[in-house]
Amino acid sequence: MAGVAFKSIEKVFGKDVKAVDNLTLDIKDKEFMVLVGPSGCGKTTALRMVAGLEEATAGDIMIGDVRVNDVPPKDRDIAMVFQNYALYPHMSVYDNIAFGLRLRELKGFWWQVTHWGETRTIKENIDKRVNDVAKMLDIDKYLLRRPKELSGGQRQRVALARAIVRKPKVFLMDEPLSNLDAKLRIQTRAELIRLHRQLGITTIYVTHDQVEAMTMGQRMAIMRDGVLQQCDEPEKVYAHPANKFVAGFIGSPPMNFMASKIVQEGSKFYVDATDFKLPLNGEHAAKAFVGKSVTLGIRPEMIFDKNIDSHIKPTAENTITAKVDVLEPLGHEYVAYLNLGQHNFIATIDTGTKIKEGQTAEFVINLDAIHVFDDETELAI
Repeated sequence: MAGVAFKSIEKVFGKDVKAVDNLTLDIKDKEFMVLVGPSGCGKTTALRMVAGLEEATAGDIMIGDVRVNDVPPKDRDIAMVFQNYALYPHMSVYDNIAFGLRLRELKGFWWQVTHWGETRTIKENIDKRVNDVAKMLDIDKYLLRRPKELSGGQRQRVALARAIVRKPKVFLMDEPLSNLDAKLRIQTRAELIRLHRQLGITTIYVTHDQVEAMTMGQRMAIMRDGVLQQCDEPEKVYAHPANKFVAGFIGSPPMNFMASKIVQEGSKFYVDATDFKLPLNGEHAAKAFVGKSVTLGIRPEMIFDKNIDSHIKPTAENTITAKVDVLEPLGHEYVAYLNLGQHNFIATIDTGTKIKEGQTAEFVINLDAIHVFDDETELAI
């Protein structure tokens, strides 16, 4: 196994299209790292540079202790799983899985003829590895079929098997679940996590789905316009986003943002959103921004129905009154679209609520979980 490191990597297409901008990121040996961000953020380009399918304009890419910028893709000892599976349609599942091994381990025809004993041993080893991986992924009964005879989930497992059977130093996965339906995506997600724990191979996984990033990654790197915004464990990114973009991108439903100002009343400091204000707890750094415009961020799950018991005790300072415009039932919770003056925002409410659409109700906000962002830099304060 081996770690992967991006050292001040840049990738420029044409004269001025900078797809990746000064990316520095260390991926540990055996780590499952997720690169996540919206379309066009540079995550797939970064992955393709590790694979050798794109050449870095500047900087160094390391696999283990080896600089691989000038190493051909076939010699990098990586295996890549593509979004569209990239299976050979004329080959059986068995041959698709075994194809890469045969290329690497079996030499030319005349060598095989003159070294038939060694050739037989290699073929037996390949056969064993293909069958073992097929059983692991529960596709052993499909080995004689062709890709067109398989469902999307089965094709995806064949593509995974082809990568796993190689036993590479690094797995590269480019949105491998995006073509699957929702139920199968959840199943395959769990399979990938289990496989990583079992195999322990360094994995770089690219996705635009923040739910995949949160549930699969040991760490996640959020990118925007080619620039790395934050890299940390999913729980830490969720609780302490580095800036407004990360805060809005991570979390479903997304964080509510409200134009506000920091004000001081006597010895107390507040985030004043005009229609309501919330006190700043403890030694919050935003107290140094008195009189300045900021953005208040509140996650929907940190807003509670006052009439339902929660771990947040209602007080005059953490309670607001808002009108319920729309109430969406999701079975395990309601998504409530609320209106308060100039602000429209979302709350996730327990199914025990008695609130109805069109009503005005009281809601409690967890003051320990509010976020404040500098309007000039969009950095978290």
